[in-house]
Formats: sequence, structure tokens, C-alpha cells
Amino acid sequence: MSGSAAAIAVRDLGCTYAGAARPALDGVTCEVPAGALAVVMGATGAGKSTLARCLTRLVPCFLPAELRGEIRLLGQAIDGARVGELAGTIGMVFQDFEAQLFSTDVTQEMVFALEHTGVAPASMPGRVTRALAAVGLAGFEGRDPTTLSGGEKQRLAIAGLLALRPPIMVLDEPTTDLDPTGRAEVFDVLGRLRAERLSLLVIEHDTAAAAEADLLVLLRDGRILASGPPAALLADVEACAAAGVRPPDVSRVFAALGLPSPPLDVVAAADQLRARGFVPVAPVELPPPAPPGPALIAVRGLGHRYPDGRRALAGVNLTIGRGEFVALAGPNGSGKTTLAKHLNGLLAPTEGRVTLDGRDVADLPLETLAQRVGYVFQDPDHQLFAATVADEVAFGPRNLGLAAAEVEARVTEALAAVELHERDADPFLLDKGARQRLAVASILALRPDVLILDEPTTGLDFQEQQRMLGLLDRLHAAGRTIIIITHTPWVIAEHARRVVLLQGGQLRYDGALRPFFADERLAAEAAFRPPEVTHLGRLLGCTPLTVAELVTWLRRGA
Repeated sequence: MSGSAAAIAVRDLGCTYAGAARPALDGVTCEVPAGALAVVMGATGAGKSTLARCLTRLVPCFLPAELRGEIRLLGQAIDGARVGELAGTIGMVFQDFEAQLFSTDVTQEMVFALEHTGVAPASMPGRVTRALAAVGLAGFEGRDPTTLSGGEKQRLAIAGLLALRPPIMVLDEPTTDLDPTGRAEVFDVLGRLRAERLSLLVIEHDTAAAAEADLLVLLRDGRILASGPPAALLADVEACAAAGVRPPDVSRVFAALGLPSPPLDVVAAADQLRARGFVPVAPVELPPPAPPGPALIAVRGLGHRYPDGRRALAGVNLTIGRGEFVALAGPNGSGKTTLAKHLNGLLAPTEGRVTLDGRDVADLPLETLAQRVGYVFQDPDHQLFAATVADEVAFGPRNLGLAAAEVEARVTEALAAVELHERDADPFLLDKGARQRLAVASILALRPDVLILDEPTTGLDFQEQQRMLGLLDRLHAAGRTIIIITHTPWVIAEHARRVVLLQGGQLRYDGALRPFFADERLAAEAAFRPPEVTHLGRLLGCTPLTVAELVTWLRRGA
């Protein structure tokens, strides 16, 4: 296809940021046809966001860099263009979507961009209504964006771009903070936009985003590792791994069984396995889950209403034993983060109480709570502030009045636990995964009994996700109580030992993993989707939690 026929045409693009030792992009050449959906994947540092910034001229207009090569949008070269001049051609939703939100209500947030791009006032209400409905935010017009959950804020940022309707849209990890159903809704929206001949470039870590795409581009170290139809690339487990991408479960199952050409559709995969004679035999008796240790945290009749009148929790009863690994799951806005913030006193109950070792959390001094229950925020940048990595980790122990030698011992211990060795580095120059681990280290230095992490794998590539989850597994094995808030089904299945499901601020499920993932009606009602391998297993008559489990069971029945 010639460049003039493409929505996006990139030729030999190189980009080296000012002061950088190596290029962020090096010789990138690709095309996105008009009306196509292209997905770009790769590990952190592969150059995905840099490519998006170059397409929108944020680089070099706002981020100084040396560029070479050529970019054409709708056949027109953009060299020398200002960012504002491209507003009618290309729009972007940033990875840090909260940085795009600033208005006092949702409607004003949407209208601001429309006013500044010359949209006729009479058409604005219709655009706002349609865009909010498309992302599941109908009825939110009067809400203050700061009162929305992380996933709701992300959908608002997407809606703002949908209302503008530029012919080319770039979305940098648009589903990072969304629950599984929310992700599916966004993919459906993207499919409808593609059907309307809008051209889309989506940067993602989740391979589900690529399943229906026209083109998949795998980047590694600023170069294109592979590009082509998603079905071919995602079937190649080794290519995915080389690009730092978690291969789809179906591809991993087929590869382990020595089967070629895995379909991306789970139903089709189940049909193929049956046709090839793979039938799961009854697995050996699975060991019962280990009983929880002595009660550590007790939640009784917990209710919470925010100052604006929204009820976030109602009548929640929950007991967490010492040494458990609990996943808090549920749709965006279901009350997960609100519940978690009651466990260490960040929020005070409107009704009911929370106790730690039998003592009401409300009566415990803050320094005592800080040492007993640590909390790592969804965005590590919300809790990092020191000039160096070592100072960040030392802050908590110093505030407790510990001796210098003890502070140093704790800093060394915590950094070793999270495998961070750049003691003198500026925390804000670390990549997202390292900043996340630094936030964990700053809490570990207090040696808490309980560690609560809000979406600990959000925005991380597969390698960093594995690193973070490996850390949590080690901490759990050492006796710490781990509580994670997550939307990622495979993280729950492979690492947690218990699921607590919230919906509408109420407890819907509290128990073991396998019955939870086997309850299809509950999952549907709570807008939760099981891991792909569990879905595949259910179609075949079993409930595996991991690829290894299913492969073992299928091999017995082959």
C-alpha cells in the first residue's frame, strides 16, 4: 500500500531524546490503513509511547528530541507542524489519563475540547451524550471527575476523545484501569469506530486488545520485532515472550500440547481440542485450601458514605486471617479501594467498625497502624517524593525515631527484597515497574504485618508483572498477609488464595478461587470474566486455574 493511501505512514523513524545515550526509536517503518485498528505491544522501554508522541508531535514540540525519517497522516507530512495544528486530524488518550482531567464536572470536561476545536455549540450536547454512553458513563454528566474511580476516570478521558472524533485516534493503554467487562466495552467501542472508518492506533499490554485488530506491531528496544496479522503473531509464544508480551492462554495451551495454529477465539479452541480427541479426565483430588491463620482484621457492618452523598459500602462483614493472600475483585466503582482504605485508617467508617487484632482501628495511633498495615497506592507517584531511592525508603523508619544503624539496615533489607539497587537514583527517573517496587520497599521498611496493594500490576509489562507478583509470593511465603485489589483474572487465579468480590458496595462472594471461577452466573452478574484458560477448561468440562493444570488434565485424556 502506498503512503498516500494510509491513515498513518511512518518511514525509517528514529527518535533520540535530548541527553539520552541511545535512541528510543530506531528505523521504525509501518503503515496503518485508513479505517484500520492497529495495536502496538512490547515491553516497557520498547518505544511504544514515544511512537505515539511522535505521531502527535508532542515529540519534539514539548519533549525535545532529535528526529529523523518521515511521518505522514492522511497523506500529509507533519514535519514542522505544531501540536495544535493537528488537533483536527489526530487525537490521543494518554497513559497517564488523570493528567488530562481538570474540570469541575464531567460535562465541562467534555465541552472544553469541543469549544477549543470549533465545534458548533448546538451539536455539543449530542456529542457529549453519545460519547459518555459509548463508554458506560451515561448519567455521570454532573459528577466531579475527582469523585470517579480510576476506571471511570479512564473512560471519561476516552469519552473526551470520542466526542472530538478526529479521523485518527491514538490511545496509550486505554484499558489499564478497567475491569474485564469495561475492557470489553472499550474494545467494542473501538470496533464500532473502525466500522465508521476512523483509524485507530492502540498501545496495550493485554493481548485481548489485539485479537480483533487488523494489524499487530511488536516493538523491542525501539525497533519493530515483528508486524502482521494478530492471529499469526499471537500464536507464536516465543515471539510474544521475546517482545515482553504475555502470550494468550490458548496459544500457550496449544504450544504445550504440540498443536499448530491456535485460534484466538476460546470457543473455536475448545472445538478444535475436542476434534483432536483431547478430553479432560477427572483431576486427582485437589488439596483443600489451607485454613486461614488466627483472625487479624475483622470488618463488621462496615458502611461508608462520601461527603457528596454517594454510598460506597453497605453492611460489609469480613474477617482476614494472619498469613492470607486475598484478592479484592469487582467492577469499577464497586467499593474495593474504599474498603481497603478502611483497613489501615485512611478512611473512617460511616457505619460499623474495623478491628486489628481485636482493637478498633479508629483508636490506634497512626504510627502504630503504619507499622502494622502498609498501603501501596495504585499510582506509585502518589506516594513517592524523596530525592533519592534510599531516602524514600528511609523516610518511614526515620519518622519512627529509629537509630541510624537500624534505619540503614531496614533500607538495605527492603531494597534487597524488591531487587532495587540504584540507591542514589532519582525515584521519578525510574520506570513504572521500578517505581512500583520502590513504593513497596518504602512500606516494607516499616515491617508491616499486612501489605495492601491497589492494582499492583497496572501499567506494567509482563516481565515487570511477573517480578512484582514474584515479590508478593515471596512476602506471602515469609508469613505476611497480602491483600491486592486487581481487575486481572489471571493474577487472581495464579497468585491469590481467596477472593472477596464486591458489587455496588456490598459483598457478593468470599471464598476459594475454583468455586468462584466456576460460578458463571456470578461472574456475569458481577461483570467479571474468568481467565482465558479457565473459560477454555469450562467449555471442556473442568475448571483449571492455570495453563499448566489444563495441559496436565488434557494430556491424561488424549
